[in-house]
Amino acid sequence: MRGAVAVLIALVLILILAWAVQRKLIYFPDRAAPPQAAGASEVTLRTSDGLRLGAWLIKPMPGTPDRRLAVLVAPGNAGNRYGRLPLGEALARLGLTVLLLEYRGYGGNPGSPSEQGLARDADAGLAYLVEQVRLPVLYYGESLGAAVVTALAVRQPPAGLVLRSPFEDLATAGRAHYPFLPVGWLLRDRFPVTSLISQVKVPTVVVYGTADTVVPPAQSAAVAGRAAGLVSAVVVDGADHNDRALLDGPQLIAAVAALI
Repeated sequence: MRGAVAVLIALVLILILAWAVQRKLIYFPDRAAPPQAAGASEVTLRTSDGLRLGAWLIKPMPGTPDRRLAVLVAPGNAGNRYGRLPLGEALARLGLTVLLLEYRGYGGNPGSPSEQGLARDADAGLAYLVEQVRLPVLYYGESLGAAVVTALAVRQPPAGLVLRSPFEDLATAGRAHYPFLPVGWLLRDRFPVTSLISQVKVPTVVVYGTADTVVPPAQSAAVAGRAAGLVSAVVVDGADHNDRALLDGPQLIAAVAALI
């Protein structure tokens, strides 16, 4: 009897600890402000809850046709905008105006990340492009960012949508990594994708790798299967989640060019 009580107490303590620290298991920010990159202009985004966020704007590369189209890039859950610079430059070579969004708590920005907070950050990025750049906007979401822009697309439909390595929802993704925890009960942030993507009617491209060890490829395929506006699902053979092929690789950039 005492043993059963001890196990129950230990389980309760584990659940309390998991509730308290779970966001440290979801968000892995590089909090340092990145060095200024050549070709990227520092801009300030203002969120609805009063934060001022740094982000980078990259104009179409010289010698490329200006498509008169912007792309809002919502990153994944780790690093900062400096790591997405190759993607921004590749998109700028397509003639796009690129906003590399930086979430609260990342890259020298104030605040702490949460699902609601990242939604506010994405809203602020879109507002900047609409009010200051004044171009139609594509949304590009990487991993966790795919959930951010899917929710944004429901609130404010874009010209087109690119989802790179999307998961079905955070609980389903979490169970793949923490099968010993009741993830669905514990999560404070949900980030649904499959329950929202069927509401998004704009042209949509889903890109993922067959060797992804972070987001199981079957989850990305499930998102593609539910996308109401699916144009194509691009499967990059042998690519893992953080491989260069899924940052600015030729198949990924070709998929964006085809969507344009």
